[in-house]
Amino acid sequence: MKRALISDIHGNLEALQAVLEDIDSVGVQEVICLGDIIGYGPNPCECLDLVMRRCKHTILGNHDQAALFDPDGFNPMALRAIYWTRDELDSGKGGPAQVNARWDFLGELPRFIDDGEFKFVHGSPRDPTNEYVFPEYMYDARKMEILFGKIDQYCFMGHTHLPGVFTTECEFVTPDECDHTYALGNNKLMINVGSVGQPRDENNQSCYIILDTDAKTVTYRRVEYDFEKTAQKIYAQPDLDDALGDRLKRGH
Repeated sequence: MKRALISDIHGNLEALQAVLEDIDSVGVQEVICLGDIIGYGPNPCECLDLVMRRCKHTILGNHDQAALFDPDGFNPMALRAIYWTRDELDSGKGGPAQVNARWDFLGELPRFIDDGEFKFVHGSPRDPTNEYVFPEYMYDARKMEILFGKIDQYCFMGHTHLPGVFTTECEFVTPDECDHTYALGNNKLMINVGSVGQPRDENNQSCYIILDTDAKTVTYRRVEYDFEKTAQKIYAQPDLDDALGDRLKRGH
């Protein structure tokens, strides 16, 4: 089976549409979303509708959670964006039934999915929603030991927007370093799938992975999209900071 794993869409409709079009071209059986469908970006309703329609499973992200409850630990820019996002979801497009369906969908999202071999989270194996696992953590052997102790085999995550593979040898392998395909062996791995809607690895192309359970590989795919169009939508909204549009162009 081929699964597409997407994460951190952040209300970026142009990026999500481009990624789904790419997914449709590579023979994928199902799509799994690792959270943060909304927040930062200008099209939360449209992105939610697409995820609800296209994804087999979806995990709760910290921005999804913040739309439902009081935001915790958000900087002022993110806080303004999530309040604006709430208003968009409340005013909604498509009428009361669709507004309620979006809120119900968010409210029912699981914090993780774990079938033993594969664990899917937004943040980390220890705190599925909020904990970041940054590449520099490979220098903290104790932290890595604790995180790997929380998984049976493979854990897929997002949250940092930084794609790459963490190994039990305290290595972080970027997509470029493995020629965009990494073989799944017997050792435990934590795999960050990157970001669809707000890449932060100095590459402005959307990022997602294909998990091939037959070939036992993960393949990173980068997809071009019209980030200028998304940025212009952000600039047109007074409650969305212009920096959110600027960073789409830079990819960080």
